[in-house]
Amino acid sequence: MDLGLAGKAAIVTGASRGIGRAIAAGLAHEGVDVLAVARSEAPLRALAEEVGRAGNRRLVPAIADLREAEGVARAVAAAEREFGRLDILVNNAGTTKRGDVFALAEADWQEGFALKFFGYVRLTRAAWPLLRHSRGSVVNIIGIGGRTPGAEFAIGGSVNAGLLAFTKTMAEIGIKDGVRVNAINPGAIETDRLKPRLERYAAEKRIPLETARQLLPQEMGVSRFGRAEEIADAVAFLISPRADYIQGALIDIDGGATRTL
Repeated sequence: MDLGLAGKAAIVTGASRGIGRAIAAGLAHEGVDVLAVARSEAPLRALAEEVGRAGNRRLVPAIADLREAEGVARAVAAAEREFGRLDILVNNAGTTKRGDVFALAEADWQEGFALKFFGYVRLTRAAWPLLRHSRGSVVNIIGIGGRTPGAEFAIGGSVNAGLLAFTKTMAEIGIKDGVRVNAINPGAIETDRLKPRLERYAAEKRIPLETARQLLPQEMGVSRFGRAEEIADAVAFLISPRADYIQGALIDIDGGATRTL
């Protein structure tokens, strides 16, 4: 299916691994020029070489720390310099620390909000003039913890809930400015980030890792873990003309784990 994305230009953050990497590669496959942003250079270079070998569009690595306003400005300037336009922004960078709410340090809270919450906010604001000019699209990769927070996910749940609200705010502004803004809430996606959780579960149950990979989804109430490529496919659809009437949507891709309205 041709999604009509060829020739567009995108920024994808957190593109060095996991979901972000899959999104950057998926958009390049659809004919999008991608500025792939992360703090780690080597994985971005490897991704750029992989995309180049496939003969698709350009994927340009951009090293930036999105916790800082300077890093955000540098990423937007790089996209405009490299592509002369910006049609798509995928905010994906950021992790938050799990743990007992009373044991988590002040620095853990600061770090959780600095990269993910404020990184998304700063980058959206900085990219908005270019997106308004192109009548582009924003997709925020957030997480189901924003809808259903838990005791061990206090920071992440708080950050994600704030970003869900921010998505709705920018979607309302986007109606007037011609920018579509939506969010995807991934559930348990089998990336490197899931590995420590699997290992802890296997250790607690005293079972092999492969057995844990089968049992943990059942305990979570889903049939399996998700794949990063499934999130990438959803992003490609959301930014395409086929989703032109979707605005302010908060889409859970979690295998049915979220059962609240």
